[in-house]
Amino acid sequence: MDTERELVRVVIVDDEQLVRMALRLCIDGEPDLSVAGEAADGDAAITMVDEQRPDVVLMDVRMPGRDGLSATREILAQSVPPRVLMLTTFDSDDLLLGALRAGALGFVLKDTHPSQILDAIRSVANGEPVLSPAATARVIAAATGPRSPHTRHTSQEAARKRLSALTVRELETARAIADGLDNPEIADRLRISVATVKAHTGKLFAKLALQNRVQIALLVRDAGE
Repeated sequence: MDTERELVRVVIVDDEQLVRMALRLCIDGEPDLSVAGEAADGDAAITMVDEQRPDVVLMDVRMPGRDGLSATREILAQSVPPRVLMLTTFDSDDLLLGALRAGALGFVLKDTHPSQILDAIRSVANGEPVLSPAATARVIAAATGPRSPHTRHTSQEAARKRLSALTVRELETARAIADGLDNPEIADRLRISVATVKAHTGKLFAKLALQNRVQIALLVRDAGE
């Protein structure tokens, strides 16, 4: 990037200083990315976002005090919110699910290779969801299990009404997403190209006003599809 205006500005939120330092070194080493600030808990994250107006917030899920889920909800309720990418160790499915429902664009594991974390930041900055299909399936399972509080508060009728706006192919794509399939697997199931799968998925986000594949999958499950 040639100008500072084009930089993707990132706020790092994690209660571990060493994690923040490592992420800062990785991010600031990229010509198109820049760390706008750091925070060690949810309250500090909200303040930092208000002050810096970053493009992306890299948000830890579990922190002392206000956790990442609560902070994400408040940040995403702003009139012009940044994109939120969650950091997780995969022992926090419920918190992660809540963040995705709130509109976070995806998540990465803390032990993910630095280059993949950087790519995830770029994707989220462009409004592209970053969700592993296998991880998506796990989160969906947590959301739709018999003990999940989410299953007791969903409206099947409302979900079906939203899905009724889809074409047959878009609905088939949504069902495949709910089964945890990635784009090549969906293309194989529906006998269409990966490019067409991506086009259908983009229309799903637009028509359903959703931000990520987990939200699509949960809507399908809520509708009983």
